[in-house]
Amino acid sequence: MTTVRLSRRAFLAGTSAATLLGATGALPAFAQPAETPKRGGTLTAIIQPEPVTLTPATNTAQPTQVIAGNIFDGLVYYDFDLTPRPSLAERWEVASDGLTITFHLRKGVTWHDGKPFTAADVKWTLENVWKTVHPRNRALFENVAETQTPDEHTVILKLSRPSLPILSVINAVGGPILPRHLYEGTDLLNNPYNNKPVGTGPFVFKEWKKGEYILLERNPNYWDPGKPYLDKIVFRVITDAAARAAAIEKGEVLYAPFNPVPFRDVERLAKLPNLKVETRGYEWLSPVLYLDLNVENTHLKDVRVRRAIAHALDREAIAKVVWFGYGKPAISPVPSTLASFFDDSVPRYAFDPRKAEALLDEAGFKRGADGTRFTLTHDPLPYGDDYRRTGEYLKQALKRVGIEVNLRAQDSAAFIKRVYVDRDFDISSSYNAAFPDPQIGVVREFWSGWLGTGTPWTNGSGYRNARVDEIIQSAAIAGDPAQRVKLFKEFQQIAVSDVPTLPLLELKFFTVHAAHLKGAVAQGDQVYAGLKNAWIDDGPRQN
Repeated sequence: MTTVRLSRRAFLAGTSAATLLGATGALPAFAQPAETPKRGGTLTAIIQPEPVTLTPATNTAQPTQVIAGNIFDGLVYYDFDLTPRPSLAERWEVASDGLTITFHLRKGVTWHDGKPFTAADVKWTLENVWKTVHPRNRALFENVAETQTPDEHTVILKLSRPSLPILSVINAVGGPILPRHLYEGTDLLNNPYNNKPVGTGPFVFKEWKKGEYILLERNPNYWDPGKPYLDKIVFRVITDAAARAAAIEKGEVLYAPFNPVPFRDVERLAKLPNLKVETRGYEWLSPVLYLDLNVENTHLKDVRVRRAIAHALDREAIAKVVWFGYGKPAISPVPSTLASFFDDSVPRYAFDPRKAEALLDEAGFKRGADGTRFTLTHDPLPYGDDYRRTGEYLKQALKRVGIEVNLRAQDSAAFIKRVYVDRDFDISSSYNAAFPDPQIGVVREFWSGWLGTGTPWTNGSGYRNARVDEIIQSAAIAGDPAQRVKLFKEFQQIAVSDVPTLPLLELKFFTVHAAHLKGAVAQGDQVYAGLKNAWIDDGPRQN
């Protein structure tokens, strides 16, 4: 069989190859540590906010995935150019018609409890998790008609129709594999192992002291010889931004992802010789900051009001002033980083308060005697000061056009329940990772099939559009990449015109870590991957 190596871009562009085989498991040359790694040590990291659960199979919240990427392995991981590389799958083949994908699993892998990892775990997880409750994967894997396991180390997916995005979403958190022996026959959503997870990854869960820390320890039986290098990782919960910055500066914390400190501190910290500010490791995400406008609200159900809000906001100011340049204005829910899908011709909502006022007048919402047209509540994503400041900007901007905004604050669990379960909100802010294909991270915000499920980060606006649903379902099964691009461009035209969800910024996250922490960023999905390549260079050690 001929080995054909394809980049993620080439695969999605529809290169017709009979096979797509995994490359070697080695890190690419540019990611190889320049020095010999040292074994041992405890890495103190920051997790903010505290996770609601530790298993990404049912919850795709940022803090859950940061932790889980260290505990679980995926079938693959992703390089900086988003090429899939072998992990639990040593190699794989895609049939020329796109209807069969065969994974050859790594032998000798065990779960943290010592039980063998086999093809049965993959089959059970795909059928009972990915196709049912996983917030991103239901639509991606619905075309898998049958999962065959001819032996313990082979998984064959038989598809009713091609599903091109599958190979872009099967890393540790995109396609988390659960131990069948601990989940089969249980209540999946309430299984106790959701909060004391058992994986195959480089670190083993040991303790979660709520409000303080999550402790992971080195997996002594990890399949990748010699790794991980660290003995322990302690993820500390530090809710105050200033306290986080101080802990990092003092060296009490060595690793902190996802914009852990206020933007005003970044430039100063980057100049310190003991720290590094790193923007690599987020390539797999392509994150977009957006507002969900509850279309069931008396005022927001009128598209003219939603368009007025779009015109009332200055995205350039949000990017430069609120986010300190760590983002750029977004015009579509599909970010420009997904170049082959992105449609630059979508309707534009230029910053124009006068246009906003005219639309509000046209919709029948005149200013009252006090200058106010109506009042809305806004629930910022409770992930730190960046989102709170975005909410404060929204309050000021909408007040200028006669809309009063009340800001509410709550923890992550209350935010999820309010927005996605109770739907007791008017405007919420959040961000979604678009990932390498819109089918993975974008359409979940617009597909009506998620309504009523209470699933976080899916269709928070309550949007229903029959044509959009049809496009999403057609793109999921289209085997022709050109046809998928055409469908997604039509999708963007409708979604941006209807504006149930208002894209604000294409975000650029950063990580702050100690200069003597080596190998902390080694791949394109690093922030959601295990720190098995990380090691602490604390100088010569005595034998």
